[in-house]
Amino acid sequence: MAVKLASSMGADVAVLSSSRGKEEDAARFGAKRFVPTKEPGALDALRGKFDLIVDTVSAPHDINGHLALLRNSGTMVLLGLPPNAAAATAISAGSLIFGNKRLAGSNIGGIPETQEMLDYCGEHEIVADVEVIPIQKVNDAYASMQRGDVRYRFVVDCASFGA
Repeated sequence: MAVKLASSMGADVAVLSSSRGKEEDAARFGAKRFVPTKEPGALDALRGKFDLIVDTVSAPHDINGHLALLRNSGTMVLLGLPPNAAAATAISAGSLIFGNKRLAGSNIGGIPETQEMLDYCGEHEIVADVEVIPIQKVNDAYASMQRGDVRYRFVVDCASFGA
């Protein structure tokens, strides 16, 4: 959704992913560039290029390396929450101080922010990519999630509760 929203607002969006399997989806969502982060040297040319990074990674990763991709006074917003959220993530003070960079976190907004986002999505025909499943498949969906092979979000069809 972040790619779709930013693209609809005219941003020059790049998707950074460890999985090349998301490249087609990134383009379909409006990204102008796709960067496979596991390929050697893939991030080198991006140092100091981004105004904003929306980090949705829900696994431990190198935040300092991503901060290096920000321009002076750039901001990185963390949205992903690793399973062990209490574990400390080492952040080098220099990663923030040199370049006057900002690191922020964000959780879901309140009712007014959510309504504003829904109105915007309605006006611009932006929808979430989901896989609708019956309640009877919820255990399969959970197992798929644990394997990491979910394409975006599962939605349980409430009509299946009585089946």
